[in-house]
Amino acid sequence: MHIQKSVLGTLLAACLILTACSKTEKESATLLIYGGPIYTVDTTQAMVEAVATKDNTILFAGSLEEAKQYQTEQTQVIDLQGKTMTPGLIEGHGHFMGLGYNELDLDLMNTTSYQEIVDAVAEKVAEAEPGEWITGRGWHQSKWEEIPEEVVKGFQTHDLLSSVSPDNPVYLRHASGHAGFANARAMEIAGISILPGEGADTYEIEGGEVLRDNLGRPTGIFNERAQTLITRHIPENTPERDIKAFEMAVAACHRNGITGFHDAGIGRETIALYEQMKESGKMNIRLFTMLTGWDPELLEEWYERGPQIDTAHLLTIRSIKLNCDGALGSRGAWLLEPYTDRPGHYGHETLPMEIVKETALNGLQNGFQVCSHAIGDRANREILDRYEAAFKELPDLAGDHRFRIEHAQHLHPEDIPRFAELGVIPAMQAIHMSSDRPWAIDRLGEKRIKEGAYMWQSLLQSGIPIVNGTDVPVEPLDPIPSFYASISRKTLKGTPEEGYEPAERMTREQALRSYTLDAAYGAFEEDIKGSITPGKLADFTIYNQDLMTVPEPSVLDTEVVMTIFNGEVVYSKKE
Repeated sequence: MHIQKSVLGTLLAACLILTACSKTEKESATLLIYGGPIYTVDTTQAMVEAVATKDNTILFAGSLEEAKQYQTEQTQVIDLQGKTMTPGLIEGHGHFMGLGYNELDLDLMNTTSYQEIVDAVAEKVAEAEPGEWITGRGWHQSKWEEIPEEVVKGFQTHDLLSSVSPDNPVYLRHASGHAGFANARAMEIAGISILPGEGADTYEIEGGEVLRDNLGRPTGIFNERAQTLITRHIPENTPERDIKAFEMAVAACHRNGITGFHDAGIGRETIALYEQMKESGKMNIRLFTMLTGWDPELLEEWYERGPQIDTAHLLTIRSIKLNCDGALGSRGAWLLEPYTDRPGHYGHETLPMEIVKETALNGLQNGFQVCSHAIGDRANREILDRYEAAFKELPDLAGDHRFRIEHAQHLHPEDIPRFAELGVIPAMQAIHMSSDRPWAIDRLGEKRIKEGAYMWQSLLQSGIPIVNGTDVPVEPLDPIPSFYASISRKTLKGTPEEGYEPAERMTREQALRSYTLDAAYGAFEEDIKGSITPGKLADFTIYNQDLMTVPEPSVLDTEVVMTIFNGEVVYSKKE
């Protein structure tokens, strides 16, 4: 009996030691953050004093006194010193490699006139070899402060550009990505005659348009799918350049507090690059990617293979991106009624609607979310119709589809409640309202603008979340202007005083959710990120001021000062 008691005592003591060791290990934090407002986007506790993490996971969020129980000598401590922290921001619709290439190529986003574009190209020509392609992106004729002397259908002509680049082919993508501007040398390489009355047959392409002057000469503007007439001749990027662009895109995300990124449309080469970057340890961003619908063979391969849901939460492939109409700026958005400033023109259906229905059915059958680009009211209606038909045809597979419409920028009032009714998520970029609303009224007229454009609050009140973002490189990646546009409905110059259609503005809480938890929901990832909740990934964004309480005009003064990804500081702004 004495021996048995001794053995039992020894076993009990051993168990207590093991339990204590286990408890100590479990409750020791690798990172402790406190000292400023911490917004959790968690409904159980909207704000906390402190957050403790262990490796890449949130261990605790609550009072500082309780959080310190997880602190050991090995715990890294970050004192916010009054700065503000939120969950890591998620870019809900962008083009990741486009972001990287914009860092490498000619960035025309801030140009305010045609002459500035010409001057920028002239500088590049001086550095380039004869025959070397010059590419860039970001110009937008509706944002210029002065109109060129020669204009065709609202766009500049190539003559001035061609005069400074006679030996170098030039192709400059519109900010929207839905049009491009070529010089004479690029058109010559593409076999497109710039002489009047010659080669008119080379201008025709389904789903696109080559703009021509009154003599029948191409102006250099290639709209929608007509861009391929030029782009097919641009040399492909080298592997080294691809890697550099990727690395620059990751760094840009970190500078802007972005820890997750919904990449809207990638092909097999980009998939291979991403897998290579992940294998080499360079995937320091969470990519939720959409397969491009332009490659049917790629889709068939993935239907057979099934979604790739990364257990490391770095590279997930479970969506399909369809491009169904164009942009409002280039008058490519597909409308129910003609453009106010171009009578008889309805925009472009850039993808046959039967493909939307077919892809929706394939997506439901094979576990893929479908995300369709639609800006015009007709495109939105047609896509909702095809989605609805697919849901009715396969009701047992449509329980939690989370199909999306990317942009959902201009809606017929009758279609607004259909998003919530069908469970279709609108992925909208608030910054587009700020940038486009001053001239969008020329395209649509006052009635259509007020009843159906940028209808954020109407959609939210109908019961469907909104995924926010910038559509980078269409707009700069910086989330602060998009947050400001969400809550103010103003341009970045603070006009008009009351905001455009102010009833549709978001609250600050809604705007933050659209960049965090609701964006995570739009990617089936709300259980692992999007809020500061124990058990979720340790991704945080830290700002120089409290963007949730500062006066509205001061919101634009907000800066990201630190980004924490996977429990580690990946960016810290130099003082």
